Amino acid sequence: MKNYTITVNGNVYDVVVEEAGSQAAPARPVAAPKAAPKAAPKAASTAAGANAGAGSIRVEAGAAGKVFKIEANIGKAVKAGDTVVIIEAMKMEIPVVAPKDGTVASIDVAVGDAVEAGALLATLN
Repeated sequence: MKNYTITVNGNVYDVVVEEAGSQAAPARPVAAPKAAPKAAPKAASTAAGANAGAGSIRVEAGAAGKVFKIEANIGKAVKAGDTVVIIEAMKMEIPVVAPKDGTVASIDVAVGDAVEAGALLATLN
């Protein structure tokens, strides 16, 4: 029998593998998840700058992905439904739109940033 430590999706498992043809007793399950060390949170991008979260209307990512393009600039007037940021996920471009009419108060991400669903991308006034 051989012992291995395997990490799957951030979960660490200790497993025992029995060699084929060995006469050992039947294997019992030993894979128990261990707490995997979490990566340190990414520092705020420099594009977020001092204006981070300046407006009262939040524009949030609907899905996890990478910031592909920023369509709006600070100070630009947008209407509900106008694209503010485009996120790329699984080779698809997903537009993130303004939830209400307003003026872009801050852009809180930079092109290339990895974002999670619900992450703050921009704010409007």
